[in-house]
Parts: sequence; C-alpha cells; structure tokens
Amino acid sequence: MGFETGCTLKVLRGIANHILTLCAITASLAGCGGLPSLENRSISTVLRDTGSTRLGRAISALIAVHPGKSGIYALTNAHDAFAARVRLAQAAEATLDVQYYIWHNDMTGTLLFGALRAAADHGVRVRLLLDDNHTLGLDSTLAALDAHPNIEVRLFNPFVIREPRVLNVTDFARLNRRMHNKSFTADNQATIIGGRNVGDEYFGATEGVLFVDLDVMAVGPVVNEVSDDFDRYWSSESSYPVDRVLPPAGPAFIAEIEAAASLIERDSGAAGYVNAIRDSSFFRDLFAHRLQLEWSTTRMVSDDPAKGLGVSTPESNLARKLADFIGESATHVELVSAYFVPTAIGVTALTDLAGRGVKIRILTNSLEATDVTAVHSGYAKRRKALLKGSITLYEMRLLSPGVGRNKSAGPIGSSGSSLHSKTFSVDHSRVFIGSFNFDPRSAKLNTEMGFVIDSPALAQKIDAAFNDSIPSNAYEVRLSDTGTLYWLERRREQLVRHDSEPGTSLAQRTAVRFLSMLPIEWLL
Repeated sequence: MGFETGCTLKVLRGIANHILTLCAITASLAGCGGLPSLENRSISTVLRDTGSTRLGRAISALIAVHPGKSGIYALTNAHDAFAARVRLAQAAEATLDVQYYIWHNDMTGTLLFGALRAAADHGVRVRLLLDDNHTLGLDSTLAALDAHPNIEVRLFNPFVIREPRVLNVTDFARLNRRMHNKSFTADNQATIIGGRNVGDEYFGATEGVLFVDLDVMAVGPVVNEVSDDFDRYWSSESSYPVDRVLPPAGPAFIAEIEAAASLIERDSGAAGYVNAIRDSSFFRDLFAHRLQLEWSTTRMVSDDPAKGLGVSTPESNLARKLADFIGESATHVELVSAYFVPTAIGVTALTDLAGRGVKIRILTNSLEATDVTAVHSGYAKRRKALLKGSITLYEMRLLSPGVGRNKSAGPIGSSGSSLHSKTFSVDHSRVFIGSFNFDPRSAKLNTEMGFVIDSPALAQKIDAAFNDSIPSNAYEVRLSDTGTLYWLERRREQLVRHDSEPGTSLAQRTAVRFLSMLPIEWLL
C-alpha cells in the first residue's frame, strides 16, 4: 500500500468517524431513531348529536328555511374575526375542533389558548391540531394544555429534535411538507375557515399594521364536511399526540398558563383591544337572527392528509379540484393570493385562458410589502409573460410603512404589513375562500383547505374590489412598448409612474433577480 493511498484511507476513515459521531448524536437527541410510535393512540371522532346545544338551537331555525344551503358570513374585519373565535369557544357546550398552521405566543394567541382552556373547564371536549413548523417556544404551553383532562393536543409532522431544529435535516423530505389548513369548529354547528392564522397581526392587534385577510364563518351542511375533514387529519399518520413528542409540563407551569389569559385581559396595554372584542355585537346578532348570512350552496375542498407524507394521489389534491372549479367555460376570473408563484405551467394555463377571451385580474403583494423575498422572486420572473398574455396584475402597496411586523412570525413568516388573503371568483357567481396560495408549495407540498361557494353576492364584492379599492391601494404593473415593466400608482386624482419596483432598494431588487435564477421554485 503506497503512502498516498494510506493517507487517503486515514482521511476517509476520519470523515466516516465524524459522520458516525454526528449521526449518533442526532439519533440520541431524537430519542434513538426518530418519531414515536402511533400504536394505541386514542381514537375520537366528531360529536354529531349537538342539535340541542345553544348553538344548535340558535341555528336550526335558520337552516330549516334554507334546505341544502349553508349560511356564510364574511369576516373581513380583523376584530370580528377574533371575536368570532372567542365567542364560538364561549358558546360551545360539547366540542371544539381547532386546526391551525401558525399559533403565535402573543396577546391574541394567549387569549385564545385561554378561551380553549375555559371551555374545557366547563366540560367541552377540545381537540387542538397544530402544524409543528411554527411551535418553537410553545412546547411547555402545549404540554400544559394537553395535561387538562378535556384537552388533547396533536402535532402534524412534528420535529423530533425540538431545539435546535436544524438537527432534523436528515428528515427534510417529511418536514418540508406542512399542514397549512385553518379551521375553528364549535359543537359541529358553526365553523370558521379562511386565510388567518392565530396571531396579533392577523387580528389587527399590532398597532399600525394593516393586514388584509379574509375568513368566513359558516353554519349549515358544510360544517359536517369540515368536521369530517378534521377527523381525517386528526387520525392521519402525520398527527402525533403531543405527550409522545414533548416532556410533560410541571404543575407550576400549568398554573402559570391558567393565569396568563386573565393577566393579559387586565393589562392596560391590551384593554382597548379586549374591550372592542367584548363589545362586539357579532354573536348577539347571530343568536337574535339579525346576522346577515349569505345562504348558498357550499362545499368544502381539501387535500388528502396523506399529502403530508408525500403519498397522496394527484386526483385527491386541492389544486386539481380548483382547476375543475374554474372550468372550461369561464369568462371572468379574479384572483387574490398573498404569495403568487404561477410557475411556467401555471403561466401557460392562465395565458391560454386569457387567449380564449377570459378576463383575468390578479392581486398579490408587491416587493415592498412582502417579507418573503424568495417567494416574490418566483412571481417576479413570470410577470412579463403574464402581461404579454393580457392578464391584469396588481401588487398591494405597503399600507403601513415604518411599522414593524410581529417578530414571533419568524424571519421568513407571513407578511405583517399587507396582503394575506387567498380567494378567487369565477364568472361573478362562484367564490373560493381558504388557505390555498397559488404557488408550488400549496399545490404539491403543503396540505390546504377551503370553501367553494356558489354566491353571486360574494363574487360581485370581489369584482367591486378590483374595480374600486384595489386600484386605490395597489400598484398596477404594466409592460411598456419596449418590453420593460413599470408600475402605476393612483394618488387621489394623480397617476404616478414608477420605472422600478416602488418603495424598494437596489439591493432588494438585486436579491430578487439573483433568487429568480436559482432552482428553488418548487420550494416556494
């Protein structure tokens, strides 16, 4: 054996030993081998016999006069969106099924945790299913909630190594798939679904931040569909009881969690927000039959939870169902998506529609408004092709400049200053509202859900927004005769032209151009 060969073998042995040592450390931190067993996991399903509950009695008379239809109430106001969740938790008498992608440990997050615990104290069965991607710092809180005899918490696609989570890198293929669904269902009688996660920026509790989002509350037959879907996710192979992933919470911390919500309610800084919620007439109007519900044929669409493990079929994916929803005979499509990454295939599909005479208008975030530059790069490189295909593009302006976003959203979390809605309408008659962003991540990686609502009234509101408020609060992107992009901004009676992305620096624009050249579109 030559000297060089011997040295090479020594180096290789050294590298191999380092790899084995790292693997051993990772395995020991992960509990010697990965995810816990799901054997003997508790089994629970939706409680059907809830017609005699307070909510059931209030809603039954309304449903009786609208057979086959569901009552829909659009929650465009952030305070109403929070109040509706709190009031549902307070009104529940049998069960609360709650499913979210993000739940921040801030004022509104703590208050809603308190509302769930208060309901459980009154005998309500609470099932809380959270995606584990944004639970950093919540382990003790979730363990304390799970310790309550009437609360069970599960984590979707959990990180085995809790901190630092980067050590889970060997399980990237699974952990890259997240549960983006959002639903809040009380007594199998009323549910809230849409774009909002749980956190101050989603509910207008961060001073000065204007965060445009959309949920709907629904009553009627579609609630059963949401409950059935919750059961599918709750019992899926990706949902792990929190007591198998996290250490138990000590008695002192459980007591601290019990007191946290009441401390916030008494805090002078939160008093204005809490009082606004307390004074909301939302549920008084519902129980008095004064709430103006839109009664429409409504169906829930969602991904198979097996998508969280990468084993769902293309036919079961929400993206396929939404393509069918648009249909071949559409004449008008209005689309709102916070993170819009159409990809080359999507551009072809949209421009083909436009080529058949379909009028397509799209609203997404501008570069100045988004805090996910990589996602914007995936959209930016497709703008010219969309505009050449006769598609109208609007980009939401930064509507609260100079105000910081909620730091608990993380370094690349949702935008805290502008658009977060995910909705579209077809032919001024049908509407989708849900969690689905028009990007590769929503289409291929994350699980999503939403409502398809046959409602000319809701569709026409979206159309009216594109005619009125959107042009006033967004830039319209256009293509010049020489093939360069420019942005039009409406300032009252004045039309201002920008020849580079408004409100951005050269460094930001350079970063977007660089990211757009990287092969990362499938991750966005």
